[in-house]
Amino acid sequence: MSNNLPLLHDSIVLTGTSITRNAQSRIEALGGSAIHLPLIETVEINSPKDKQYLQQSQLADWLIFTSQNAVYAFLHKMEQYQMTAGDWTNQIAVVGKKTADSLKEVGFDIDFIPTIFSADVMVKEFNKLLTAKSNCLFIRGALAKNTIVEGLHCPVETWTIYETMPTTKSINQMRNVIQQKRCTIVFASPSAVDVYVEAILPDISWDSVDVAAIGHITYAALQEVGATNIIQPSEYTMAAVIEEIAKRKEHKR
Repeated sequence: MSNNLPLLHDSIVLTGTSITRNAQSRIEALGGSAIHLPLIETVEINSPKDKQYLQQSQLADWLIFTSQNAVYAFLHKMEQYQMTAGDWTNQIAVVGKKTADSLKEVGFDIDFIPTIFSADVMVKEFNKLLTAKSNCLFIRGALAKNTIVEGLHCPVETWTIYETMPTTKSINQMRNVIQQKRCTIVFASPSAVDVYVEAILPDISWDSVDVAAIGHITYAALQEVGATNIIQPSEYTMAAVIEEIAKRKEHKR
């Protein structure tokens, strides 16, 4: 069997809110099939004060984004009120290359990104750029932890711009996929792990699937519910987890 196709005959199940064209193409290029079966979905939080919030966000020294979903909601509100990146002169800090790319595409410059894409590493490295007088606005989801708010050495305001909801619309299809052949389930958040545990795990054991995690928090959540041999790349991105899955599969063959 060719080493160029380490995922041949394998199904890679992605459980996040969306699947990118790049992720699907890479999985297919390695011989596998990409199946998007979301266990969570995001809903933008709308408020009559959104225009006011956007205007106030322009006054912060730093804007902080730790997820693409926060960026998508923010950009949607900008579009609603006919604002452009030129209306902001803040510095911008992000966690994650994809999060940064989404902002760059509409004209924002990124001034800080941590060496490892996690909030706790960001706090350690970002604090070196801040003073007690720095003013930060953290644009986040409803489930965001307090790592950034409590860890930064300056005042941090928050704007909760979206919420994450569990969804069971893909559960039956996921059961069928797992029962047909062995597959790798990719988790990118503890929320997706929670839905899987409640809806799938009572009937289908962890031994029936391979499991991959993006991020150490998701990895810890999987460990807590009994998953073993979890595939985890050192870089917290979808691209890295796909390559790590391929490497693991190639070694097994």
